[in-house]
Amino acid sequence: MDPIQLKKKPCYPVGRSLRDYLAAYERLSPVEIDYEELLEFEAAYPLLDNRGNDSLWRTVMYDPIRRADLYKRLSGVYALMRTEGDLDAMGHLIVERVDFCEFGNSQPFRIRVVNQYNDNYDHFYVKRADASRLFGLELEHLLSPNRISYLVHNQTLVEEHIAGVPGDQFIAGYFKNPDLNKVRMAKEFVKFNERCTVRLLGDMRCYNYVVDITPDFEDEQYRVRAIDFDQQTYEGDLAIYLPHRYDNNRPVLELCNRYLNPASIHQYQLEERTLIARRYRMSHHRLADLFTRMREKLYSEPEKIAQLAAGLNEYHGTDSFTSCRTMGAILERQLEVMLAVPLRRSRRASGQAVRSARSITP
Repeated sequence: MDPIQLKKKPCYPVGRSLRDYLAAYERLSPVEIDYEELLEFEAAYPLLDNRGNDSLWRTVMYDPIRRADLYKRLSGVYALMRTEGDLDAMGHLIVERVDFCEFGNSQPFRIRVVNQYNDNYDHFYVKRADASRLFGLELEHLLSPNRISYLVHNQTLVEEHIAGVPGDQFIAGYFKNPDLNKVRMAKEFVKFNERCTVRLLGDMRCYNYVVDITPDFEDEQYRVRAIDFDQQTYEGDLAIYLPHRYDNNRPVLELCNRYLNPASIHQYQLEERTLIARRYRMSHHRLADLFTRMREKLYSEPEKIAQLAAGLNEYHGTDSFTSCRTMGAILERQLEVMLAVPLRRSRRASGQAVRSARSITP
């Protein structure tokens, strides 16, 4: 049993200030689509995976009149995400299916869009808009090597599909493949672990990220990508923001400990922090705008904020988090401590890197 326990997080509505930010950076959708109306389906039946097992998704059915209108607007949302609304170029695309997952924290709808000419398909998701998740999506877009496409309408969030092999399936299947480049996979997990720790993205159990595999001229490259952003700076336990601390990530941790020595771990962590720092400087003004919105509300509970501040003080050997009163303030200070100080003071950088290298242990 995983020792890290999470209770269901509340959904924080999108307020006026955050909405102004989204409008300024073209994240608001002019297409009217609301999560609540997707809940008005008339029937649902289990969706099986390729092996005939229950996928935990349900394909939902709507009244024919409602369906025609709803599918047309969903097609418009997809066109807006992909071609900024050029429906003429996307007229051959249709919504084939709408699936619903009642077990997910956000209870998402997954929309399947099909090209009528060649049967190629894509997916996107419709969810309740949660301010915490929006902050997580923005931080992923600005600080990670991945770009994120999403739109918001009222209290509804529309997200693109992030392609890759789910982490739990990758561990169960690909780890047995003799062609897996274990050193490269271990390196990527170290870098992913560092990204999550730096920006305090929590709950990265193996089913909350995917592995993107790219053939290279001699071998394969791997990139681990988060797909769940609900736990962006919410919980108080620091371990929640350390992916290597989760039991179901233990096989990957064992891979790291077997194929990487401390010097290599140190190198990859410092590389990743350097890249994040460059992205931080390039998007400094936008991040400052985002942190202004994050600091306006707690977006957590006072006891969790105090717990995380104390945990980070101990982790970094400082007291600079003591004055933080919101999760937004904690995250901003975390970036300053992990990026600005180590990069400007070489002696402190060396000490920080050693502490980080030791941290990727059970």
